[in-house]
Amino acid sequence: MSDASIGTPEQLRDPNYTPPIAKAVPLGIQHVLAMFVSNVTPAIIVCGAAGFGFGSNSPDFPQMIYMIQMSMFFAGIATLFQTIGFGPVGARLPIVQGTSFAFIPIMIPLVAGKGVDAIAVLMGGILVGGLFHAFLGLFIGKLRFALPPLVTGLVVTMIGLALVKVGIQYAAGGVPAIGTEEYGSLLNWTMAGTVIIVTLGLKFFTRGMLSVSAVLVGLLVGYVVAFALGQVNLGNVGRAASFALPNPLHFGLEFSFAAILGFCLMSFVSAVETVGDVSGITKGGAGREATDKEIQGATFADGLGTAVSGLFGALPNTSFSQNVGLIAMTGVMSRGVVTIGALFLILCGLVPKVGAVISSVPIEVLGGGVIVMFGMVVAAGISMLSDVNWNRRNMVIFAIALSLGLGLQLEPGALQYLPQTIKVLATSGILPAALIAIVLNLVLPQELASESTEEVSGGMSGHGSGSMPGE
Repeated sequence: MSDASIGTPEQLRDPNYTPPIAKAVPLGIQHVLAMFVSNVTPAIIVCGAAGFGFGSNSPDFPQMIYMIQMSMFFAGIATLFQTIGFGPVGARLPIVQGTSFAFIPIMIPLVAGKGVDAIAVLMGGILVGGLFHAFLGLFIGKLRFALPPLVTGLVVTMIGLALVKVGIQYAAGGVPAIGTEEYGSLLNWTMAGTVIIVTLGLKFFTRGMLSVSAVLVGLLVGYVVAFALGQVNLGNVGRAASFALPNPLHFGLEFSFAAILGFCLMSFVSAVETVGDVSGITKGGAGREATDKEIQGATFADGLGTAVSGLFGALPNTSFSQNVGLIAMTGVMSRGVVTIGALFLILCGLVPKVGAVISSVPIEVLGGGVIVMFGMVVAAGISMLSDVNWNRRNMVIFAIALSLGLGLQLEPGALQYLPQTIKVLATSGILPAALIAIVLNLVLPQELASESTEEVSGGMSGHGSGSMPGE
């Protein structure tokens, strides 16, 4: 889909080439549009779980606006780390950074119902986890063997499964409305359903940027419908400041073993995801493999961006895969274009009124969007699992990891006698599933007799026809 008016094919494959400014600016902004909703959603979910989000009537509600603001600002800062770089930090590639969904199932148990004071524990975990993530850059290439598609696909699927409940709760009216007549009302589902229908329509029946930003446009249409139905409150927009700088240690720092361990373990998974995104960018945009220097620099930037975010009240950052696809679609490999997008994000983060407008979106409207987004996370995980050779060995590993991980997430009371730290980590679902899958994949022999799973699988033992390395 390259355009001769933007540059020659050789120029478009060059990360150091920047198209004419009149073309570069809209190209940069479309990168922001493609990731905008996904970037601010984690802050909304975490604040809601802590008890000062949508519908809570909490006096701390402005703190959510601040976290939304910082989500934009530090996504822009972390993106600059990647595109411009300094020293060994940064891949110098068009990598868009944003707030990560992957950490949400870890964060929710740490803050659930504990109010704004619990956010300090998150920030301590984010700081240490980010530094650990950066440290992984020294030898990330040598760790990829521990995370084959069997493990990464399982982890991504588990992340999505942990979040789909949140989407339904939001669409029905939010956690504060549970138990009331309002919860699950036709009005609520009308707003959420509008977003889903518009998103699906744009995704399947349009092309180009309309298709790429389908969720964002769906939310805008849902917002208009909600406004027409009298469900939008713009009071916070008028009260919000027009300009505000980030506030160091806004939520404070508190160091908890559970938070630090959880963030460090998920940073390992996030680091490998970033390696995949870097490889996807160089293959899709330049038709080549990523260099070791690019992979290392991207990991350093990923971790440093997360650590700095924790110092100012933002959530962990990671590379955004949807923007990798956007580069492949446009054929523009320019890091200058993504730098413009990063500057636009930073500008939005300096204007609290932008965060206030986002906070005015009814939770039911947001619910329609996150139902689609979190469902796509599950679908992405299943897509990754399609690369697995479903022999009986891998079926057993997947079965045990999924059963224990998802089971503990659905029934956290089963671990009521464990220490609180271990309980928080185990009931996230993702960490036990990932650890079990990694360990079993490393220690179990490659071959398993065909009859070994028949007795427990009800005749559905699987017949994958792929091949495992070494088989």
